[in-house]
Amino acid sequence: METWYYEVVSIDGDYANLRRTDVESDDLKMVARALLPPETGEGSRLKYEWMQYELLG
Repeated sequence: METWYYEVVSIDGDYANLRRTDVESDDLKMVARALLPPETGEGSRLKYEWMQYELLG
């Protein structure tokens, strides 16, 4: 299983816009906030692995 790293660029209601940080990309991925850890906010760094998001320190 692959591992991807993201940064939360913005939060818009029930959705968050994520940008990958492990590869060069300007594309944003819209993800339902219900899939993210509850304490996720703008600027949070996340790891996506095994179909789960984990908040990084």
